[in-house]
Amino acid sequence: MSNITRRDPFEDFFRGFFVRPVEFGGNATEAPQMRVDVKESPESYAVHAELPGVTKDDIHVSIDGPVVSITAERKQQSEQKDGERVLRTERYYGKVSRSFQLGQDVDEARAGAKFVDGVLELTLPKKAAVQARRLTIE
Repeated sequence: MSNITRRDPFEDFFRGFFVRPVEFGGNATEAPQMRVDVKESPESYAVHAELPGVTKDDIHVSIDGPVVSITAERKQQSEQKDGERVLRTERYYGKVSRSFQLGQDVDEARAGAKFVDGVLELTLPKKAAVQARRLTIE
């Protein structure tokens, strides 16, 4: 049995013509995702979160056992000069948050955070595993 393939000559012509899909009238009010990288070493976790346009005072990190939550707020600054009008605004203002669970509890007392150039860097040492203790019966 022979295979019949349908071929469109225009498909070959336009293939590769558009580098990325063109989007018209997208929803600019949708909250962007917080991009996070998590790396593990034998003694700690390292977390890098991209938070462009956010000040360090507007970032909150909470740790509850193995669960880490990051919340950030980007506040809108309305500086409109006299005679100026806004034609389009695509920048997001508001809160974004992200929570994830790590494989082991985090030692909150030794955890550290830095915020440099729009990237939050968390150093989260692992809590020492509690050894089961055997009780002696008197």
